[in-house]
Amino acid sequence: MKLLEKIDSLFPDEGDIPREFDFKPVNQTEYLVNGKLRHWDGPVQQVLSPVCVRTSSGLSQKIIGSHPLLTEKESLIVLDAASNAYGNGMGSWPAMHTEERIEHLEEFTGQMKERRSEVVNLLMWEIGKSYPDSLSEFDRTVDYINGTINALKSMDRDSSGFVIKEGIIGQIRRAPRGVVLCMGPSNYPLNETFTTVIPSLLMGNTVVLKLPRPGSLILYPLLEAFQKSFPGGVVNTIYGEGRKIISPLISSGKIDSLAYIGTSKVANALKRQHPKLNRLHCSFGLDAKNAAIILKDADLELTIKECITGALSYNGQRCTALKILFVHSKIVDSFIKQLAEAISKLEIGMPWENNVFITPMPDPQKIEYLTELVKDAQAHGAEIINDAGGTKNKTFFYPALLYPVNSKMRVYREEQFGPVIPVISFNDIEEPIKYMVESNYGLQASIFGKDTHIIANLIDSLVNQVARVNINSQCQRGPDSFPFTGRKDSAEGTLSILDALRAFSVESVVAAKETDANRAIIKEIVRENKSTFLSTDFIL
Repeated sequence: MKLLEKIDSLFPDEGDIPREFDFKPVNQTEYLVNGKLRHWDGPVQQVLSPVCVRTSSGLSQKIIGSHPLLTEKESLIVLDAASNAYGNGMGSWPAMHTEERIEHLEEFTGQMKERRSEVVNLLMWEIGKSYPDSLSEFDRTVDYINGTINALKSMDRDSSGFVIKEGIIGQIRRAPRGVVLCMGPSNYPLNETFTTVIPSLLMGNTVVLKLPRPGSLILYPLLEAFQKSFPGGVVNTIYGEGRKIISPLISSGKIDSLAYIGTSKVANALKRQHPKLNRLHCSFGLDAKNAAIILKDADLELTIKECITGALSYNGQRCTALKILFVHSKIVDSFIKQLAEAISKLEIGMPWENNVFITPMPDPQKIEYLTELVKDAQAHGAEIINDAGGTKNKTFFYPALLYPVNSKMRVYREEQFGPVIPVISFNDIEEPIKYMVESNYGLQASIFGKDTHIIANLIDSLVNQVARVNINSQCQRGPDSFPFTGRKDSAEGTLSILDALRAFSVESVVAAKETDANRAIIKEIVRENKSTFLSTDFIL
């Protein structure tokens, strides 16, 4: 079948959906507040899948359920529940011993694993992620929880002793920040959201959790697990339009830490609403325009493979995706030819189909935006290099390889966050460096080549522009033990397993002059376990 015909006939009839992946709508009416699943009788948001089905009247997006559209009133009730549970740091959760909090997380993880198939199915149907990638997101999240628990145990052991310096006895441990508002992204609504929720909880914070649209239904199978695993008010969920339910939370001044993954524009608007900016701690994962710099001696087979996965995994809807390619003029013709051939070999289809790589996209407005980017690039001299590039069908957009790209084009500076690959030819290595210097973004970059002198110079230039430089490999987040951050408008704060534990806590010190009386006081407190903070207990 020709490519255009395949795109045109991409979507299935209702009866063609495999039984094991068929989906019954999830009409959610519950939200979690103060340890109770409260019923909602008000307006709801209908949730449409990126998967369309063929009907007698044409293609139609499949309705997969609905979720509550809460108001400011419910939002503030949820906030009060989290605030009361924290109790100015004196609530049972922040005062709880670390080992006990870990037990609650382990109980939750056990229940979470029992709902694996439901969550994976929701990831496929709600955001169009392929079945293998949905499985990977779930399993990686479980691994992240276990890794964070192990890191906390190690941190607890390291801080269990006393330090004596300059006649002062001290113990340094970490204490929670307070109430954390966690807002995850639509591309990794489970994994990326949990990379802030889990460390927040382990460090003794209470959480208000807001999932994105699309992606809100992902949490539904886990609400009961949260309810059963944590004391009332420790984990709370809200649903609805951000300006109606998030703005009141921020402007109340009761949010102590904001964890948000999305655009810098929204992050800045949220931050400005807090009445006491110095009291708001922020952890942001924001925009990116990651560049690949492909030198004339690059291994083209390896480079093509890495650029395909780097630019088009999950349709390029990743902050770490490769979003602009600088290719040396001596190899650019061969490169774009081979890249176009590689794109043509990618499987397109529904998320459950074997070996599928390009799937429908969850936001129909994104299809129009990508189409506009391609048309703008063509108007300024770019050509679509690959067959059928930019062809759309409802929620599906076929990858478009654009060349030659120049600074007049929107795709040169805007983060496309989708399957559009702009390619720029260069002769002087200063050209891509200049681009990186002038860019508003500084997440990551990739270098492909063999000349160690050039690569070394590029590394020294780029490490002051981006937070991670990848050699002969695509940009990526993992492993989770590596720092994940960015420069400029790409991030605020650092998230890795260990860094996240630090991000959602504050170093606190108990100190006393080294006198006989003070030594006796400290010994008695420690010996008789009178304090959970001032203690030499540690977790094995």
